[in-house]
Amino acid sequence: MSLRSSLTSRLSIAAAAGILATTAAVTPAVADDDWGTGGDPSSDISTAGNDDWNGGGNGNQDWNGGGNGNHDPNGGGNGDHHRDPRTTRGVVTANTLALRSAPNRGSQIIRFAHRGDVVSIFCKWEGESVQGNRTWYLLTDGTWAWGSARFIDPIDRKPRRC
Repeated sequence: MSLRSSLTSRLSIAAAAGILATTAAVTPAVADDDWGTGGDPSSDISTAGNDDWNGGGNGNQDWNGGGNGNHDPNGGGNGDHHRDPRTTRGVVTANTLALRSAPNRGSQIIRFAHRGDVVSIFCKWEGESVQGNRTWYLLTDGTWAWGSARFIDPIDRKPRRC
C-alpha cells in the first residue's frame, strides 16, 4: 500500500468523522414523544410549580415523601395539566403494593405504591392470579410498571385492554 493511498484513506475517514460530529451537534434531541399532547407539539404542559421532587414541600406532587398528602401523579391542584385521554386514574387500596416489571408476582419489583396513592392506568391485561383476580394494570407514573388490579380501584372509568 502506498503512502499516498494510506494518507488519502485516513483523510477521508477524518472528514467523515468530522461531518458526523457536526451533524450530531446541530441536530436537536427529541425528548418528548407527544403522548401527553395528543401529537400536537404546540400544546404546552405546565406544572406551574406543583412538583416537589425532593420532599419536604407543600406541592401537589410529593415523589419522595414529606409533602401535604395530596399526591396526584396527573397534576391535580392548581397546575395547568392536560391528562392523556388514553389513561384513567386509580387509587391504591393495599397498605403497600409492589409494582412490577411484568404482570406476575415473580417479576422484578420496580417500585412501591401505598394506600391512597392515585396512579395513572394505561391499560389492563390478564396475568398471574392475585387472590382470585387475574387482571393487572400497566401504570404510567414516571416509570412503566404493572400493579395487580386486586389492589387498585379505577376512579374515572374502566381501563382499556392492552
